[in-house]
Amino acid sequence: MSLLQPGVQREAFAVASRFRDDFFDCLTVRGDTLFELTDALLCMDGRVTTPVDLTLTAEHRRGHGAMYDALNCGKVDVARLRQVLAGLPQPGAADGRLVLAVDVTHWLRPDAPTSPDRLFCHVYGRSGRSSDQFVPGWPYSFVAVLESGRTSWCQLLDALRLGPADDVAEVTARQVRRVVEDLIDMGRWQVGDRDILVVFDADYDAPRMAYLLEGLPVEVLGRMRTEDRVMRKPVPVPWISPPQGGRPPKHDKEFRFARPDTWGEPDAATVQVTDRYGTARAMAWDRIHPRLTTRSAWIDHTGELPIIEGALIRLEVDRLPGGHDPLPIWLWSSATGLTVAEVDLRWQAFLRRFDLEHTFRMIKQTLGWTRPKLRTPEAADRWTWLVIAAHTQLRLARPLAVDLRRPWERPAEPGRLTPARVRRGFRNLRPNLRCPARAPKPNRPGPGRPLGSKNRRPATRYDVGKTVRRPETIAARDQVRP
Repeated sequence: MSLLQPGVQREAFAVASRFRDDFFDCLTVRGDTLFELTDALLCMDGRVTTPVDLTLTAEHRRGHGAMYDALNCGKVDVARLRQVLAGLPQPGAADGRLVLAVDVTHWLRPDAPTSPDRLFCHVYGRSGRSSDQFVPGWPYSFVAVLESGRTSWCQLLDALRLGPADDVAEVTARQVRRVVEDLIDMGRWQVGDRDILVVFDADYDAPRMAYLLEGLPVEVLGRMRTEDRVMRKPVPVPWISPPQGGRPPKHDKEFRFARPDTWGEPDAATVQVTDRYGTARAMAWDRIHPRLTTRSAWIDHTGELPIIEGALIRLEVDRLPGGHDPLPIWLWSSATGLTVAEVDLRWQAFLRRFDLEHTFRMIKQTLGWTRPKLRTPEAADRWTWLVIAAHTQLRLARPLAVDLRRPWERPAEPGRLTPARVRRGFRNLRPNLRCPARAPKPNRPGPGRPLGSKNRRPATRYDVGKTVRRPETIAARDQVRP
């Protein structure tokens, strides 16, 4: 039984029931079937291997034909569901601010030539970078709220499929802007609160993301690629004009990541002892910025190129949990003038970003997010939002669940259950939650295609890859053309 007080337990059931009602209202077409399919995701024993197995559970009262019809022809009010997710109680960091993590994960579909909008997805190999592959699939960009401390939980707020004609940085910036605006509209961020911290990995250019998110109450924190990155130091203030005159320079000396002699003295330095990484040493330099040129992502920029200043943080640890040799990590924050405590908060928030990887593993391996062989990307989007709603219900039921552990598993502390363990007991909690789905009506299946007849409408085959090229690529191609 749950160890919560009766009043707290009733409130937890009320919050979960309100979410189920709001979620059902977002299912505008085939809502009953989609809602029962989500309950079957939560109540099925073991991992989800195929959607048709979900129709065999007691929670799914309709047939497999209705399930496939709902996935292919149903409709989810995504805009409304985003606001419902943003209105839920959100976890905060150590200083009380919201911390968002943004990352892309792939739904691989190498054997689906009739599925449109597939891209080549980078898949890391297990034998070094030489074994990496590019597999056709659908890349999805997720935005989640991170919790503080060691945990495998986070609150998924949005999922967006990246198309062949999308610029990843611009599309991700619009996605984050929409999520932040929803959080503000739902009262989860108010004037006077600390800026929302948005954490990116090295696949994103952090200074450019800060420029694209300008005007929002957010702070961008991203990992920098460290092969041969060169940034610039700020111009000293006040600047003394040379005897020959001239305008003040925009950039000062170079800051090369691979050359310590160009770093200079850090503006802040800190040392902390951790359980997982040993001694963590962090150094920060203020007002470090890249020198932008009218190439690549900035080729279409009109006017003077901006100077995007921020704090550059170098983190070095003694060991890694997996036993690998630790390499220094370079982080860039759009905030300036960081104190020692604020520097520690930034690199700790970046390490918390890896909690999103646990969520990806859970929705893929346990909830079966990438298991269905759906043809259209629209059906894949509906299934994705059902999985997000199921994961959200597990998070809301976390304080109510009982530890139904296996004999070989260690007992978990109250309130420290993993998503998989909460899912084991969700079937016992479901009778106490609201179930707005209506009972099915009796019906007969259609005759289908006559036996022995051939398919006279074969599905269209689609190419894989991007459909839009950058202007500099087209110009270079025209120069070499005879």
